[in-house]
Amino acid sequence: MEGGGRGEAGSSSAPGSQRHEAAASPRRNDDEKKVGVEEEEEEEEEEVDGDDEDEEVGVDGFVPGPLIPLKEQLEKDKDDESLRRWKEKLLGCIDGELNAGQMEPEVAFHSIGIVSEGCAEIVNPLPLAENQSRVLFTLKEGSHYRLKLTFSVKHNIVSGLTYVNTVWKKGLRVDQTKGMLGTFAPQFDSYEHLLEEETTPSGALARGSYSAKLKFEDDDKRCHLELNYSFEIKKR
Repeated sequence: MEGGGRGEAGSSSAPGSQRHEAAASPRRNDDEKKVGVEEEEEEEEEEVDGDDEDEEVGVDGFVPGPLIPLKEQLEKDKDDESLRRWKEKLLGCIDGELNAGQMEPEVAFHSIGIVSEGCAEIVNPLPLAENQSRVLFTLKEGSHYRLKLTFSVKHNIVSGLTYVNTVWKKGLRVDQTKGMLGTFAPQFDSYEHLLEEETTPSGALARGSYSAKLKFEDDDKRCHLELNYSFEIKKR
């Protein structure tokens, strides 16, 4: 009997503990789910932050490769005639004054012009003469125009040649245009490049004189030209 009583007591206490655990388990599951969701959100935030950091490093941490003399690049494959000719075509000319042993590329700008519908092309030799007017051109309001540059490259390839054209009126900056020209190899013939098309503003307040600065830099932040000039906008 006593054994049976202990058995019944034991059997009666077991269901009680099972009911207690069953009642408590949903709360534990909910808590575990909340913790799991919070951990996943934290991991997602860390991944997003990590992606942002990688993108920032990729942009800000860009470092151009070291300059290598063109002769050295060609001599690496001088025994392969077809590859050597392909390299000469790609890398440019290395003869004479175009490659006088100088490592850094040299970009010489020869002229700046203005191309616009309804008027003849205007070309100004560079560098500008000291006594030359800095007003390079006059356009009517609402005109579409493009600046045209001629330049040559010596000594080495110039990589990532870019420009910034900033315009002021009465001391206030009113416009700034940035663009990419590209990469150019040394050659005897001059390069000719048209910058992006722009449109002169219209209206009484837009007319008058403007000052501007045109600057060209490469991937290594070498400045190859910084030109201060002026232009005027007149009524149609």
